[in-house]
Amino acid sequence: MGICLKSVVSALALCALANVSYAADPIKIGVDGPFTGGSSSMGVSMRDGVRLAAAEINKGGGVLGRQIVLVERDDEAKNERGVQIAQELINKEKVVAVVGYINTGVALASQRFFQEAKIPVFNNVATGSIVTRQFTDQPDNYVFRNAAADRIQAPMIVDEAVTRRGFKKVAILADSTNYGQLGREDLEKALATKGVKPVAVEKFNIKDVDMTAQLLKAKEAGAEAVLTYGIGPELAQIANGMAKLGWKVPLIGSWTLSMANYIDNASTNGEGARMPQTFIQEANTPKRKAFIDAYLKEFKPKNNRIDSPVSAAQGYDSIYLLAAAITQAGSTDGPKVRAALESLNTKVEGVVMVYDKPFTHDDHEAISPNVPVVGEVKGGRVIYAYEADRKGGSQLRTKQATSN
Repeated sequence: MGICLKSVVSALALCALANVSYAADPIKIGVDGPFTGGSSSMGVSMRDGVRLAAAEINKGGGVLGRQIVLVERDDEAKNERGVQIAQELINKEKVVAVVGYINTGVALASQRFFQEAKIPVFNNVATGSIVTRQFTDQPDNYVFRNAAADRIQAPMIVDEAVTRRGFKKVAILADSTNYGQLGREDLEKALATKGVKPVAVEKFNIKDVDMTAQLLKAKEAGAEAVLTYGIGPELAQIANGMAKLGWKVPLIGSWTLSMANYIDNASTNGEGARMPQTFIQEANTPKRKAFIDAYLKEFKPKNNRIDSPVSAAQGYDSIYLLAAAITQAGSTDGPKVRAALESLNTKVEGVVMVYDKPFTHDDHEAISPNVPVVGEVKGGRVIYAYEADRKGGSQLRTKQATSN
């Protein structure tokens, strides 16, 4: 009888230990971005924002009593590398979600694997308009985003150039990637709504260092401003090329004109460039001050300037949104987390905005047109172009109802 009792007690003890072990299993979240190469200032800033949020959540006890473990992979801004990573994160690492994706092309090539596996994808930087609409023909869509889609940015760029500043002759310079060409299409559509046709539309490649031919065509066509879609290193070549030609007209483009490798490589030639921004590194709310202070303390960026503040803030917010969804779902099961994201019943105070029911089943875009502001490069960093936006930023925005 004693032996039998001991066996029962031992079995119960083993079950208890097994349950404790199960409860303590970490929640693995993939983090995919370019941590080397021309896009790395965005990728590293995003990754560090994600790290900061995960560390804060873990310090507070984690999610469902479990710690978040980040599985980070460098996709090098290459589509084929992103595809390899996606399969590894799903099949080997068994992640419950993935965040990141800086480059639109990498996102479009990679996220179909997560869609098939019913694992949520959180695009916190890639902005191509099609990114969240790639699988709208399917019953459920596992792709979410908390970055400003190009269909929001392009009208802002055009409004800045045509409506606010009165330019009627504009040229478009866009890189040859999916990002650049999809953005160019959005720009042309936005210009058409104003009755404006670009006087020149020019293309360039990643790593091009001489934009003379494209700039001369724009200049000879009488362009009063140049609208851009590209990333930092090549955008700097545009600004520097204009200086060499002795031709200075405003540069107005997508949010990537805020990248550190544009600002630093263009130096004084890059001053005055304007672009949409969901977040500018200014402590105009307590939440933003806490985030900036923590980021600077942890990662110690040069000159106390976050290389890509937008990427860092959106990366940070994406983890808190996922944590809220997992908590609400009471599970890390993909379909349950997706359903929770589509019906979040608690507000999430992020750095970019207060996320109040940011998603629905048919709308996977957290950012609506009322959220971004216009930034301007000045003194080696990005500032608010308009004082009203800076003051308005003292209250975190919430999503404005729009048709998706």
